[in-house]
Amino acid sequence: MTLNFNEPTILNGGRAVDDRGALQFFNDLELNQFKRFYSVENHEVGFIRAWHGHLKESKVIFPIRGTILACAVKLTSTENPDKNAAVSRFVLSATNPKALFIPSGYANGFKTLTADSLVMVLSSTTLKDSIDDDYRYPFDYWNPWHVEQR
Repeated sequence: MTLNFNEPTILNGGRAVDDRGALQFFNDLELNQFKRFYSVENHEVGFIRAWHGHLKESKVIFPIRGTILACAVKLTSTENPDKNAAVSRFVLSATNPKALFIPSGYANGFKTLTADSLVMVLSSTTLKDSIDDDYRYPFDYWNPWHVEQR
């Protein structure tokens, strides 16, 4: 699957379980669209890593362990983004394999919802290109981090 979405989009993975154990996969994700990957692990539940934006770089994020609240917001400006812009929220869990594609032109971040969360990130750019395309904002510039009571 070629990723050319204009907004944050959920990518469905799969999980197979048998008497040997479990296998999680994203067989439709074409890895040739990415130049690097890294993982992120927070030291505590509820820690927020946000906001990090790029105008050229796109990302795919997915928890390989635990559960996170991932958010993305379209950048209206790099110097003074609209604080009232709509924030997309996604709960992602390793037990239900889904990944989140974040296109270029968005800021993103996540909050760990479980103590054991480990997040894998695939990036469409090299580290050098990413550093040259890096826009950061305080974690509460947009504040979608509350857990909704149901």
